[in-house]
Amino acid sequence: MPVKQGSGIRKSGRVFGQEQKAAKATRVGLYARVSTLDQQTLPMQSRSMREYAVRRGWTIALQVKEVGSGATQRQLREKLLEAARRREIDVVVVWRLDRWGRSVTDLLTTLQELEHLGVGFVSLTEALDLTTPAGRAMAGLLAVFAAFEREILGERVRAGLAHARLNGKRLGRPLTAGLHADQVRKLRRSGLSKSEIARRLNIGRTSVRRILAAPPKKKWLRTQSASGVRSLR
Repeated sequence: MPVKQGSGIRKSGRVFGQEQKAAKATRVGLYARVSTLDQQTLPMQSRSMREYAVRRGWTIALQVKEVGSGATQRQLREKLLEAARRREIDVVVVWRLDRWGRSVTDLLTTLQELEHLGVGFVSLTEALDLTTPAGRAMAGLLAVFAAFEREILGERVRAGLAHARLNGKRLGRPLTAGLHADQVRKLRRSGLSKSEIARRLNIGRTSVRRILAAPPKKKWLRTQSASGVRSLR
């Protein structure tokens, strides 16, 4: 019996007359992180993320476990980001958002990079899945919170500077050793050693040696003569 064209009859895993492409497996990178005082939850995080990946039918390509004592330590997280940049993973799964991001701003920055790379992001505890339209809408709210956080930090910095000025504190960079050049040369002419000069002026001995090795700057004097203004060294 002849087969009608476009009938869609399948034979041996392919549409008759057409080669069928196999679906690409989704590769996932898992990131678990705990503090040094809470290491007992690390196996629980890893187990929950592995079970989630299996339910989604994803292939675990990379798993990172990090133990850190401070909010700013995320050194091993860079491994997952590098894998994403090399297009070695398609999705990043974390246990909770605060495990991944140091702050709202840091969280948003990394999520935007993953989105730019075409890599999804899932947080199990918050049920945040940026592979879905609802999850991407949630990322927009994170951008609002990140802007709010930056504004709050800016206000705190400005308030701190104003308070310091009112209390007579000097702001800005500290004075450099070069401003002591005249004093260094004067003390050296009086017979003091370089080490003693450095101690008295509270600057480094290297700075003292550099000042003494450099030729002194020439000072120009303006004198009035009968013929007009004349410059002298």
